[in-house]
Amino acid sequence: MLTLSNLGKPAGRKNKKRLGKGEGSGTGKQSGRGHKGRKARAGGTVPSWFEGGQMPIQRRLPKRGFKNIFRVSYRILNISSLQDREETVFDIQILEQIGLIPSSGQKGSFPVKVLAATNVEFTKAVQIKVNAFSKRAIELIEKNGGKAEVE
Repeated sequence: MLTLSNLGKPAGRKNKKRLGKGEGSGTGKQSGRGHKGRKARAGGTVPSWFEGGQMPIQRRLPKRGFKNIFRVSYRILNISSLQDREETVFDIQILEQIGLIPSSGQKGSFPVKVLAATNVEFTKAVQIKVNAFSKRAIELIEKNGGKAEVE
């Protein structure tokens, strides 16, 4: 039975280290901080990236590459994917409904560009209205009596 006279500390609890309580305690005098120096002082924490005055790694390694902030990313549509479709008139909304270009997520707001591979044969007359075309895509569309319009 548990009474006030036989209460003990909870299991798994450890006593707090009592610093500066005499030489015999093992943590007296400098309280386990050694002699002088930055880490012996109050507030003397060293950042994890500090390398002791050595030239830091972010300065030793060269900067690489270049990110063009003016680059335009497109949702790409290959003209060969329109070959087997029944429709002949396409715009961005129709292409999104069919599922040929992404309509949501990170790319959902990007402009649309129609491309044509060099080895593709396209023989359908279509009317397409999107943001951009490759030269080859315009050639193939107009060669078959179609129309390529830029929005």
